[in-house]
Amino acid sequence: MGFFDAGRVCLFSGISGIITLEGKPVANARVLRSADRDGVKKDETTTDENGYFELPPMYERTVTKLLPMEFVASQSIMVILEDKEYEIWSSVKRSPEENSESKGKKMNVTCELLSEERSFMVNRVPIHTRCVWDVEIDEPIDWDTI
Repeated sequence: MGFFDAGRVCLFSGISGIITLEGKPVANARVLRSADRDGVKKDETTTDENGYFELPPMYERTVTKLLPMEFVASQSIMVILEDKEYEIWSSVKRSPEENSESKGKKMNVTCELLSEERSFMVNRVPIHTRCVWDVEIDEPIDWDTI
C-alpha cells in the first residue's frame, strides 16, 4: 500500500455490463448507484445504444480504516427507464478491498429488468440481484449439521 492509499476503502467495486428488458438491450436507461458507510455517496451513468453501462470503483478515505473496527457499506443500484424504477442490486459490502463482491474478479454483469430477484452469498455476504456474472457463489449452509 502506497502513501496515497492510506485510509482508502472501496465502498463499491467497479461494475460494467448490459441492461436488458425482455432480452433486448435497453438504451438511455439511467443507472444510479449508491453506497453508504459513513454518509451516502452516489454516482450514475446512462446505458448506450447497446444497453452497456460502466461505473468505476467508488472509494472514500477514512481514518477508521486504521482502527480495529468492522467494515460495513450498504450498496444499491437502481435502473430508471421511462419513469419506472428497477432495483437490480442490493447488498452490504463487508470488505474494504476492491472486487470482494466477486471474490477478486471484475464485475461484468448482465441484468434483465423483468427477471426475478435472486439472493445468494458471496464471501459470506448476501447479495440480492437481477444480474448474472461470473461469480463463485458460496456453498449453502446446512444449519441442521451445525
